[in-house]
Amino acid sequence: MLTRPEPVTAPPEVSLPEIHRSVVVPNAAGWLRRLLAFVGPGYLVAVGYMDPGNWATALAGGSAFGYTLLSVALVSSLMAMLLQALCARIGIVTGRDLAQLCRERFPQPVNVALWGLAEVAICATDLAELIGTAIALQLLFGVPLLLGVVLTALDALLILWLQNRGVRWLEALIAGMIFLVFGCFAAQLAMAQPVWAEVFAGYVPSASIVTNETQLYIAIGILGATVMPHNLYLHTAVVQSRAYGTGLQAKREAIRFATIDSTVALSLALLVNSAILITAAAVFHAGGRTEVAEIGDAYELLSPMVGSAAAATLFAVALLACGLNATVTATLAGQVVMEGFLNLRLPPVLRRLVTRLVAIVPAIVVTWLYGASGTSQLLILSQVVLSLQLPFAVVPLMLVASDRKRFGELTAPRWQLVLGWAATVLIVTLNLKLLFGFVVG
Repeated sequence: MLTRPEPVTAPPEVSLPEIHRSVVVPNAAGWLRRLLAFVGPGYLVAVGYMDPGNWATALAGGSAFGYTLLSVALVSSLMAMLLQALCARIGIVTGRDLAQLCRERFPQPVNVALWGLAEVAICATDLAELIGTAIALQLLFGVPLLLGVVLTALDALLILWLQNRGVRWLEALIAGMIFLVFGCFAAQLAMAQPVWAEVFAGYVPSASIVTNETQLYIAIGILGATVMPHNLYLHTAVVQSRAYGTGLQAKREAIRFATIDSTVALSLALLVNSAILITAAAVFHAGGRTEVAEIGDAYELLSPMVGSAAAATLFAVALLACGLNATVTATLAGQVVMEGFLNLRLPPVLRRLVTRLVAIVPAIVVTWLYGASGTSQLLILSQVVLSLQLPFAVVPLMLVASDRKRFGELTAPRWQLVLGWAATVLIVTLNLKLLFGFVVG
C-alpha cells in the first residue's frame, strides 16, 4: 500500500503548492525505503550552511586565528541541527510553515516587521551567494564580476524547470553538488596536510573568542553563516512535500525520518565548513599569511603554498557549486516568506522574478560600487547581518514549538525545548555584545 499524493488542486494556503505532498511514502515497504522517501529536504536546507558567506568567514577566521574558531563552527552546527529538527516537527504536525504560523499568531504590525526582517536576511544571503558565485565564474572562466552576478540570477529559470519535473529532481541536483563540494575539500585537505592534533584541539572552545573583539566579530559571522534565518522558514515548508499519513503514528515516523535527514545533511555541511577553515589555518595561518580573507587571494595563494596546481581549481569548483546551490534554496525561501507572511499568491514565473529581484538589485549595486576589492568584507558583513536577524526568526520558532496545546502528544521533548531556548538566549546575548562593542567603539 502507498500513501498517495493529494490532488494537484491543493488548497491555496498550503506551502509551496506546486510540490506539496508530491512525494509518495511507501507504507508497506521496509524501514530503509520509508526513510529514503524522506531524504532530500535536509539537503535543500544544508546548502545554506555552506554558502559563499561561510567561505568568507571561515577563510578569515582560519587564516587569522588558526584552528581556534573550529569550536564556533561545531557549536553553530549543533544548534542548527536542533533548530532544524524543530522546524521539521512544526511543518509535519501543523501542516503549516513558520511564516504562516506567525501570521496566525501575531498581530499584523508584528508580522509586517517580521516579514521585512526576513526579507533583509534573504537579501543578505543572496548578496553573499551571488557575489560568491560570480567570483567563482571569474576565477574559473575569466567572466567579469558584474556579468557573473547577472548570469547567476538566471538560476530562477533552473528552479522553475526542475520543479516542473518534480521536487526529487531538485533535491538530486542539490545533493549531487554537495557531494561534489565534499570531494573537492577532501582532496584539498590531503594536500594541505594539517596537524590533526591541533585540529581536534580547535573544537574545544577558547575564552579568547569572547574576549577578543575581532575573534568575536568573525565568530558571530560564522554563527550567522551557519544558522541561517531563511532556512528555518524553508524547512517547515519543504518537509511538507512528503505524502506522509495523517495519523499520530504516521506523523511520529515522519518526524523521526525528517530529523535523521536534516541531521545527516547538516553533519556533511559541518565537515565542509570545517574543511574550509582547516585549509585556511593549515596553509595560510601556518605559512604566516594571517591576513588572507579575500576569496580571490586565497585562490591565487593556494596552489603555490600547497605545491599543487589542482588545489586552486578544486577550490573554485567547490565555490561555484556552493554558490549555485545556495541561490536556488534562497529563492525558494523567498517564496515561502512572501506567501506565508503576506498570503500573497503570484504566478510561479512572476513570483520567482520578484523574489530574485529583491536580492539581485542590491547585489548588482554593491558589485558595481566595490568590484572585487571589497567582496570579502562585504561577505563577512552580510553574515553578521544574518546573525543579527536570527533572533527574529528563532524566537517565533521557539514560541511555536513550545505550544503544547497545538502539538499535544507530538510536542517536542522537554530537553529539545530547553536546549532550543538556551541556544536562543546565546544567540541574542552574542548579538547584544557585538552591538554594544560597536556603540562604545
